[in-house]
Amino acid sequence: MNVTAPGEVDPSAVIGAGAHIADLVQVREYARIGPGSMLGRGAYVGPGVVVGRNCIVQEYAVVYEPALLEDGVFVGAAAVFTNNPHPRAINGDGSARPASERSTLGVTVRTGASVGAHAVCLAPLTIGRWAMVAAGAIVTANVPDFALMVGVPAERVGWVGRSGATLEHVGDGLWVCPATGERYRQHDGQLTLE
Repeated sequence: MNVTAPGEVDPSAVIGAGAHIADLVQVREYARIGPGSMLGRGAYVGPGVVVGRNCIVQEYAVVYEPALLEDGVFVGAAAVFTNNPHPRAINGDGSARPASERSTLGVTVRTGASVGAHAVCLAPLTIGRWAMVAAGAIVTANVPDFALMVGVPAERVGWVGRSGATLEHVGDGLWVCPATGERYRQHDGQLTLE
C-alpha cells in the first residue's frame, strides 16, 4: 500500500492507498481515511470518523466523531466539527460526567463541499454537495447543495458551482457558472444542476 503516514495512526484505523498523513496528525481507532486523501500537520480525526476518497483536511483541523466526509471534501486549516450539542464536563452535583453520558452527534459533509479555515460546524448538521462555507463562519443549521455560506451564524449569501465559482443569476430561477457554463435551476430554496 502506498501510504505516507508519519502521524499517530491507531492500528484499527483503515488508511486507503495513496493517502498522505503528515506529522503530528492523530487518527483514532476505527477511523477510515479514503484513498488519495491528505491530512495536514496536526489534524485530528476522531474514533470511527469516515473520510472519503481524495479529501483534503488541512493543518490542525479537528473532526470529532461520528463525522462523515464524503468524497472530495475540503476542510480548511483549524476548522472544527463539533459532536456534542450540550457539552458539560460535570453533573449538577459537581461530579465528573462520564463519557458514556455525553451525547455525540455528527457533522456530515457531502461530496465536493468545502469548509473554510477556522470555520466551526456545530453538530448535528449536514453540509450539502458542492456547498462552500467561508473561512471563520459558524454553521448552526443544515446547508443546501451548492450554497455559499458566510458569517456568524452562517447564512446563505449566494450559490456556487462545482468549480467553486460564484454563480450568476440570469433570471427566472436560472443560475450559470461563469467558469464552466454549467446551468443550475433554483426552486423552493434548493439548487440543482440542469
